[in-house]
Amino acid sequence: MTHIHESAINSTTPDTRLTLPAASSSAVSWGAIFAGAAAAASLSLILLMLGAGLGLTSVSPWESRGLDAGKVGIAAIAWLTFTQIVASGMGGYLSGRLRTKWVDTRGDEVYFRDTAHGFLAWAVAALISAALFTSAISAVVGGGAKIVGNVAGGAALTTAAGAASMANGSQDEQGSSMQYFVNSMFRSNAPGTSSGNADAPASPAAPATPSASQQPVSPAQLSEVSGIFVNSITSGTLPQEDRQYVARLIAQNTGISQQEAEQRVQSTYDKAQAKLKETKEKAQQAADAARKATSYLMLWTFISLLAGAFVASLCATFGGRQRDL
Repeated sequence: MTHIHESAINSTTPDTRLTLPAASSSAVSWGAIFAGAAAAASLSLILLMLGAGLGLTSVSPWESRGLDAGKVGIAAIAWLTFTQIVASGMGGYLSGRLRTKWVDTRGDEVYFRDTAHGFLAWAVAALISAALFTSAISAVVGGGAKIVGNVAGGAALTTAAGAASMANGSQDEQGSSMQYFVNSMFRSNAPGTSSGNADAPASPAAPATPSASQQPVSPAQLSEVSGIFVNSITSGTLPQEDRQYVARLIAQNTGISQQEAEQRVQSTYDKAQAKLKETKEKAQQAADAARKATSYLMLWTFISLLAGAFVASLCATFGGRQRDL
């Protein structure tokens, strides 16, 4: 048995043994590609965590402390580009250095294969990163689409949301709300002061005469008036019958005339409309700023990915050249 085995081995000519590796070799070393991709994805994760930590240390909830939003955005873009260049370069270099040596292959073909190995390593790493950060990417893309939709239909949405928010009594930065506007209409004039009616002459000796109907406004009446204002502000007009009804309630609870009450209702309605318009403009400005920020982030992410692909391909040629020395 040993004699037969040795004779079978010796029957193989030296030329055949030398040509076997070249015949079985492949132009693509997937093991080297996956190894470089794994290294690139891991290094990207580490650098992103480091960048997030450094970013949190540079911002502060306290006024006049930490970096502003513009500087933080520039730093985030710079760090993202740096992460792509370093991680992709490392992955490309490993994919070129760990590949098998191609025998009887022209120099330009070796250069092309090394470049392809670096690009494939970058592509696999990008797919791995996309699979790991699917939720984050979906949040960014979905947030961008939502911002565009809000900008497109921001007027109606902001009007309804602002009116509902004001109706619930939520305070804005200036302390105004629908509850404030409604309560201001039911304020009684001080005794001895003019009621503000332009048609009736002011008479200090004839102040507003109290009547039995002058009682504190009930919560049910305040809620009803608030609902009328919310509906009118949402629709954009205050119907005459609603204005007369609210004015009648004000006249009964404050002692002023019906005409003065209607003037007060219209004046308060105009103030509420102006306040809502200001809130809507601020919301639209914030949405537009967010849209621009998301757009810049997308564009710079695209540029950083292209830079990573180029660096990975270039570093793979360096690694392959050292592999063949």
